[in-house]
Amino acid sequence: MRKFITLFIVLFGVCNFLFAQTETINNLPFKSGEKLSYILNYTWGGIITDVGSATCVTTNKDGVYNVLLTGKSYRFFDLFFKVREHFETKFDSKTLRPISFYRSASEGRYRLKNNLTFNNETYTIKSRIQKYDRTPIDTLLKGTKETFDLVSLIFNYRAMDMSQLVVNKAVPFEFVIDNKIYHLYFIYKGKERKKISGMGTYSTLKFSAAVVSGNIFSGEEELYIWVSDDNNRIPLFFESPIRVGKVQGRISKIEGNKYPITSKIK
Repeated sequence: MRKFITLFIVLFGVCNFLFAQTETINNLPFKSGEKLSYILNYTWGGIITDVGSATCVTTNKDGVYNVLLTGKSYRFFDLFFKVREHFETKFDSKTLRPISFYRSASEGRYRLKNNLTFNNETYTIKSRIQKYDRTPIDTLLKGTKETFDLVSLIFNYRAMDMSQLVVNKAVPFEFVIDNKIYHLYFIYKGKERKKISGMGTYSTLKFSAAVVSGNIFSGEEELYIWVSDDNNRIPLFFESPIRVGKVQGRISKIEGNKYPITSKIK
């Protein structure tokens, strides 16, 4: 279950600005007050177990969006491996460019804090990492206009022009976390009906994406993501194999959505 909540964010991070359009604040698919809740589960040997939850809350003040995404393992699983994750990003309401990002990770005995500060003129990124109570490490990263933190990446992804996507075409994207910039890709797989436990059946847009190799992934697996096929473009479900078993996340509650959920079939 290590880094399980962190994976939730990584798995959503698919975006491409070759296809993105700069939209006005009125046309964005989200608004201040939106709250999305998710349940995370783990499958191994045919047994599916809900192990944690995550929430994503969006607010806006003085032309800046603030998105807070938190995740935690359930109390029972805290006995074996306690996980608490906190991600917070600020990005400009009009350009959707990130301003700052903060991450606090508590996974078992592991502790990490990461601050990112974005310079949107030079596209440089100041990263500060502190593990446990050690001395913080500062790094200056050179990004591009297409480099985002993980949370602002999600919201740029939701705002892109879906009509220009081409089925089965690989498209690059990039994001920064800790002190490294990752260059990956996603593929639009087309439209699909998706049944989500406890929520119903939805018309969705399906995507696959490469995943980052590490302790959980081997770097060879594909992640699949289903997004609501309506004006809200809400991530509804994801799944991916890992080194042992499979991880999934599903929407459990939608509040404060900007548009009606017309993608729900039944």
